[in-house]
Amino acid sequence: MKKTQKFNLSKEKRDQMVSSIKRYYENEKEEKISDLAAALLLDFFTNELAVEFYNQGVYDSYLFLNSKAEDLLGIQK
Repeated sequence: MKKTQKFNLSKEKRDQMVSSIKRYYENEKEEKISDLAAALLLDFFTNELAVEFYNQGVYDSYLFLNSKAEDLLGIQK
C-alpha cells in the first residue's frame, strides 16, 4: 500500500475549502451538510486524491521546463 502525503493547509484555507464544499452540496445537490461532514470530505480528498493532482502538476511542469530548455539550445550560434 502506498503511503499518502498529508497536505498542510492553513486554518483560513481549510475554512474556505470547507465552505466551498458546503456551498457545492447546497447548490448542486440541494443538500445541506454540516461543517464536520464537509471537513471529513476535505480530509478524504487531501489524503487520498490530492497527491495525484500534485504529481500531475509536477510532471506537467517538468515537461514544460524540458521543452523550454530544448528551445534554449536552439539559439546557440
